[in-house]
Amino acid sequence: MPNSPSDLSPRALLAIAAATAPSLLAYNVSPSPTFLNQALALALWGGFVIAAAPGSGRASRGAGPLLAALALLLAAVLWSWGPGALPMGLALSAVGLLLAAAVLVASGAGAHARPDAAQAFGDFCLAWVVAGVLNVGIAAVQVFAPGWTDGDWLATSGIPGRAVGNLRQPNHLSSLLLWSAIAVVALLELRRLSRGWAVALFAAMVFAVVLTASRTGTVSVVLLALWGLADRRLARPTRALLLAAPVVYAVAWFGMAEWAQLTQAAFGGAARLAESDVSGSRFGIWANTLALIRQHPWGGVGFGEFNFAWSLTPFPGRPTAFFDHTHNLPLQLAVELGLPLAALVLGLLLWALARAALAAWRDGGDTGTGRRCATVMVVMIGLHSLLEYPLWYSYFLLPAAWAWAFALGRSDGIAARGASPPARSFVAAGAALVLGAVLAVADYRSVAAIFSASTVPLAERIADGQRSVLFAHHADYAAATTAPDDAPADLQPFERATHYLLDTRLMMAWARALAQQGDLDAARAVAARLREFRNPGARDFFAPCAAAGAASAPTPAPEVAASAAPFQCAPPGHTPDWREFQRP
Repeated sequence: MPNSPSDLSPRALLAIAAATAPSLLAYNVSPSPTFLNQALALALWGGFVIAAAPGSGRASRGAGPLLAALALLLAAVLWSWGPGALPMGLALSAVGLLLAAAVLVASGAGAHARPDAAQAFGDFCLAWVVAGVLNVGIAAVQVFAPGWTDGDWLATSGIPGRAVGNLRQPNHLSSLLLWSAIAVVALLELRRLSRGWAVALFAAMVFAVVLTASRTGTVSVVLLALWGLADRRLARPTRALLLAAPVVYAVAWFGMAEWAQLTQAAFGGAARLAESDVSGSRFGIWANTLALIRQHPWGGVGFGEFNFAWSLTPFPGRPTAFFDHTHNLPLQLAVELGLPLAALVLGLLLWALARAALAAWRDGGDTGTGRRCATVMVVMIGLHSLLEYPLWYSYFLLPAAWAWAFALGRSDGIAARGASPPARSFVAAGAALVLGAVLAVADYRSVAAIFSASTVPLAERIADGQRSVLFAHHADYAAATTAPDDAPADLQPFERATHYLLDTRLMMAWARALAQQGDLDAARAVAARLREFRNPGARDFFAPCAAAGAASAPTPAPEVAASAAPFQCAPPGHTPDWREFQRP
């Protein structure tokens, strides 16, 4: 490893910044707790693309299936926006991330057009080791010294005894740490890390995964051992290190349990074992998703419209949380794109994964080692995508795209020609990512002002936020949920806000607005869907129903119920299909 930061190349320094800074940023500004982290990731990975730019115009060879999958997803977004009802801001955000992923794909494949491809992957892995070490420290503070956290420099864990990192999400922290563990293995095999340091760092990463108490992390630790069992090209000590991962995890888990018992401190892992629903409501949301797929098998509900369709479809036994994602990538694609297009996208992704694995196990030397480690990184984040949705966040999507393309890329003798000036297309694309991040932050400021203290009247701040290109739906949410109950009904804010996330406050406001407009069936349908969530925040909304005896009495005809109790207490005479609520 380099003796000091001054020994590192600009590419390595930018890789370290891109992998580390987004996960260290604890400061956030409402309404989105991760927006600044994602914007920072977009800008820094754009800088990495510039620093790692190859000198050949044929840099993206080999990544065709991956780029084709991204192109199909891009077309699905545009279709959901144009002929569909997806708001412009949400569509443009998705388009921007998909294009950014395509840039990182081209950059990862282009690494093989340089004579130092293995060195480039080593720099990438060094970045994740640095990120992992720093996040191990954050995890330790959150669990062992939670009083040290202040919320601005070190995030306070909202889950007693569990590490959540500065990203404030234990599964995200787990994903980052497991990538870091893979990166340790890569640097050991590339001879950029001594065996002693590798053992210590690997054990620290696995221990920190225990601190997250992530069930996905537990499964992934087993995957590390399977890698050690299957990959006979790894050095014997490296394979032993991987095979020891479950043992280290088990020892750390029981050690933490004993520590918690002796000190009477909280250990989140013990609480996880005591949970009755081991799936965390995933089984319920998956069952609902399958029902939606059966209802819309060919065209799906539209990209980005899962929450809208699910929330407005009757599911009496639905999970009580407000899900905006299915927590399973294949199901997400199937329900939003329809089975034919989802099968095509997944087929391309599986083809890309198979080609990456074939290239990884066929190629020798340091480049082959890099390909194999990159493939395992992709498999790891793919496994997490079966239970979560990490690829919806730029700080995972962009490095995953680069690693996948590195595993796929082909040099075809290009690198043998030697170094040449960086390709202008890569410099321009990387600069575009940096500029896009800066413009997104500037646009975000108009809606952030709505949710912060200010001497400017709220109505003015909301009106300014509604002119935002990317985030106007947040301003619409504020407009819809802060309007007095006796204010004239205005349905315009609901045209965008409802497509981001339907929650208790928004559904109550929407139902009232619909009722004031005279659309009682739609109002009662929204209220009926809200009742299915059994959310305590809606208790006052439904209180008049209990007072009137509507909740326990036999269901009357809608017109009789309307005269006896408020609109939310009566069932709709006609249950509208969720598509009837869309306003293109």
